[in-house]
Amino acid sequence: MSEASTITPPTWAAAVRRRRKALLQRLAMGAATAMVFSPLFGWTFSAGWMACYFVVQLVDLWVFAPINSGKTERMGPMRSVAGMAMLFLNAAAFGSLSIPLWLTGGPMGGVCAAILAASGAIYGVINSPRSRQVLAITIAPHFLYMAATPVWMLWYGASPSFVTAVAVSFVVFGIYCLSTWQRMNQAADAESAARLEADRRRAQVERAMAGQQTFLATVGHDLRTPISAILTGAAELERGATDGAARAQAALITDAGIMMKALLDDLLDHSKLEAGRMQVETVDFNLRGLIAQTLMFWQGEARAKGLSLRVEGASSIPSAVKGDPMRLRQVLNNLVSNAMKFTTEGSVTLRLSAWVEEPSNYALLIEVVDTGPGMTPEQLARLFTPFDQTAEGVSARHGGTGLGLSISRDLVELMGGRLTARSHPGEGAAFTVSLMLPRGETVVAAPAGFNDESRGDIVRSLAPRALAQRAAPTPPVIEAEPVVVAEPEPEIVETPIEDTAEIEEDGDRPLRVLVVDDHDINRRAVELILAPLGCDISTAADGLLALAQCETKAFDVIFMDVRMPELDGRETTRRLRAGGGPNAGIPVIAVTADTSPDDIAACMAAGMTYFVSKPLTPAALLGALNHVLAGEASEEDEAETVAA
Repeated sequence: MSEASTITPPTWAAAVRRRRKALLQRLAMGAATAMVFSPLFGWTFSAGWMACYFVVQLVDLWVFAPINSGKTERMGPMRSVAGMAMLFLNAAAFGSLSIPLWLTGGPMGGVCAAILAASGAIYGVINSPRSRQVLAITIAPHFLYMAATPVWMLWYGASPSFVTAVAVSFVVFGIYCLSTWQRMNQAADAESAARLEADRRRAQVERAMAGQQTFLATVGHDLRTPISAILTGAAELERGATDGAARAQAALITDAGIMMKALLDDLLDHSKLEAGRMQVETVDFNLRGLIAQTLMFWQGEARAKGLSLRVEGASSIPSAVKGDPMRLRQVLNNLVSNAMKFTTEGSVTLRLSAWVEEPSNYALLIEVVDTGPGMTPEQLARLFTPFDQTAEGVSARHGGTGLGLSISRDLVELMGGRLTARSHPGEGAAFTVSLMLPRGETVVAAPAGFNDESRGDIVRSLAPRALAQRAAPTPPVIEAEPVVVAEPEPEIVETPIEDTAEIEEDGDRPLRVLVVDDHDINRRAVELILAPLGCDISTAADGLLALAQCETKAFDVIFMDVRMPELDGRETTRRLRAGGGPNAGIPVIAVTADTSPDDIAACMAAGMTYFVSKPLTPAALLGALNHVLAGEASEEDEAETVAA
C-alpha cells in the first residue's frame, strides 16, 4: 500500500522522536534491571531476557525509522500498525519481569514487581508528549501488570483490606499519571506559544529598528544640509566682519553649528550601536602619533581654561599596531573632552602603559585622569547610561546629550576592550581604556586629523587601489598618498599629461569647478566657500545635468553629491569615467553624509578621487580641494592648510 495513504496522527512524530532520544536510557535501564534481579532469576535467564529486550529496541528503531530520520511526520498504514504493536511490545517487554518476580519471590517479589510497573508507567508519561495514542499504548501494559497485582495478592493469601487498598492506590496513581501528562502538555504548549510570541516580538522590534535606522539616516542626511549652510555662512561672516562684535556673533553661530553637528553624530552613532550595525576596522596605524595628535588638539582648550595637559608613560607605548584609529581617537577625544569640561583648575593627565602579550599582541592601558569635582557612587552607577547627565543642570551648563561615554564604552567593547571609571567626591575622576592590539606589520603614518570625520584615514588606504584600477585618459596629475611612509619611497600614481606647455600657459586662469548637488543650499554653500578663490563655478542639480555640462566644458575638479534623485553621484561618476570625454580623468570629490568605510569604498570603486563629509566646513572643503589638486603635499602640509 502506498505511503501516501497515512493514518498516523501528526502528534506521533514528537513522541516518537522523544523516545528515540531516550534509547540509550532504555537500554541502560534494561541492562541494570536484569543485573539487579539476576540473583533471583539466575544469570542465564537474565541474559536471555536482556537479549530479547535489546532485539525489541532494534525492531522499534526500524519501524519508526521514517520519522526518526526526519523524512516524514506520518507513516503508512502498515507501518503505523506495526508501530502501535512495537510501542505495546516495548512496554510489555520491560514490565514482563513482574511475572517471574511474583513466581520466584512471592509477596516480596510482588513489591518489586509493583515498583517496576510504576517506573515503566512514569517513563511512558514522560516520553509521550502531545499524543494520547502513544501514551495509552505505552502505559497500558504497565497498568495491566498493576491490575494483576491484587490477583497475585489473593493467590498468596493477602487479606481483602490490603487487596482493596492496593487496587485503590493503583487507580490514584493512574489518575496522577494522566494529570501529570496533561500538565506537561500544557507547559509545552505554553512554552511554544511563548517562543512564537517572542519570535513575533523580535521580528516586530527588528522591523521597528530597521525603520528607525532608515528614519535616522534620512533625517541625518537632510539635517546636514542646513548645518553645512550655517557653518559656511558663519565662516564667511566672520571672515568679512569689520568689528569685534560682528566677529563674536559669527563665532557664536559657528559654535552652535558645530554643536548641532556633534549632537547629530552622537545620535547616529548611538542608533547604529543599538542596532548592532556599528563595525570597527583593523588596519595598521601609528599609535604614538595618534596620541600625540590628540594631545596637540586639546592643548589650546587646556591653555584657555588655565589647565595643565600632561602625559605620563609615553615611552612605553608601541608605534605600529593594528586596530581602528578613527574609533580609538573618537574614544580618546570623548574622554579628554569630558575631563576638560568638568575640570576648572588643576590638570588633565593621560597615563599610558603597554606591555607585550604573546604571541604578537600589546596590552594597552590608557587612563584619563582629571582634578575635577569627582562623582558620588550613585553618579558612577549611572555614568554610562545613554541620555543621562548624572546630575541636574549638567546639560544646561555644559551642553551635550549624555551619549558620549555610552558610545565610548560600546566602541571600546567592539574593539575587544573595556572602559571603566573610578571616582570619589572632591578627588577627580579617572577613566581607563584597556585594549589588546596586535602588532603592526610596518611603521605607519599616524592618522592625520584632516577633518572632523578623519576621512583621510580611510581614503588614504583606499584611494591608491581605486586610482590604480582606473585608467584616466586626460589632464591633470592625480596623485594618491600611500598609507605606509616607512623606508621605501611612496609610489605616486600619475596620469599622462598630453600638453605640458598648454597647461603652463593656462596657469593663471581661474579654477574651473563643477558643483553637483540636488540641494540648492549645498550648491550655494560650496559657491560661497570657493568664491574668494576666484573660481569659475558651474552648478548642476542632478547627475544627468552634470554629465551634459561635462560634454561641453572642461573642468578642473568636480564636487559630486553622492545621494541624488534620478542619478546618484556614484553612477554619475562611473558614466563620466567611462564616457572618455574631456572630463573623464579629472578629480571628483564626493560630498556625502555617509562616511562609513563601506560607503567610502563604494565611492572609490565608482572612480571618485576623494571625499568631504557633510556638514561642509570651509576648512574641510578647501583641504579636500588642496589634496586632489596638489596630491604631492605631505600630511603636514594638509594639516597646515586646514589650520589656515
